[in-house]
Amino acid sequence: MLILAMVLVFAAAALGVWWGMRSPPAAAGDSDGDPALTRTLADAGIGAKQRAAMEDLVRAYILDHPEIIPQAIQNLRDKQAAQAIGPARDAIETPFPGAVLGNPDGKITLVEFTDFACPYCRASAADVEKLIEKNPDLKVVVRELPIIGPMSEPSSRMGLAAAKQGKYRQFYRTMFGGPRPSPESIMAAARSSGLDLAAAKTFGASKDVTGELQKNMALAQQLQIDGTPAFVVGDQLVRGAVGQDALQKAIDSAREKG
Repeated sequence: MLILAMVLVFAAAALGVWWGMRSPPAAAGDSDGDPALTRTLADAGIGAKQRAAMEDLVRAYILDHPEIIPQAIQNLRDKQAAQAIGPARDAIETPFPGAVLGNPDGKITLVEFTDFACPYCRASAADVEKLIEKNPDLKVVVRELPIIGPMSEPSSRMGLAAAKQGKYRQFYRTMFGGPRPSPESIMAAARSSGLDLAAAKTFGASKDVTGELQKNMALAQQLQIDGTPAFVVGDQLVRGAVGQDALQKAIDSAREKG
């Protein structure tokens, strides 16, 4: 247990430096580095020389296996995300009216943070469609997160306008199945989806849409989402275009947990 404690101390120190903390990790054998640990070791009869030897051993292991640092960081981010999802679940899973794919009454909810200007989101769109086909009980809540480029927000606003008119799925498919977002491609997708263009333009510029985009940005920050696509299902946050199989695994896990 003491060796494990030492590993955790060094790992925590390494994580602190990784994330930009001002204080560097204590040097091996520095008895002032962690007073609490010093007291614990002293109570266990571990003297300064023994501690120094243990610290050197642990430090050497970390240096020989640096891959444990990013692994630990990822595990920490996943744990923090799971803790953040719980209190915000209702806000995360409650869709903007109409911005839903799949079964609107589905028992399993997959939330997708997406950007029409994101090439990885474009690649994931086909995976989402396949998941919908494979899982009749799947409700996909789409949260527009326009962060990629200058055409992200205009396309997101038109997408929410399509949701308002009950034609979000058509717009979603057309945008991801056609050219990259531009003023021309956005309007072409709107026409192809059968939108009332005048009403869509008005609603797209409304406070309701602005509020939704701000809400999605706040949720993304709360969950430490820094890129698209990102998916939330159950208590899991899945980052990136991970593919159909990984998303199906997360869906199955959420279904098993009820």
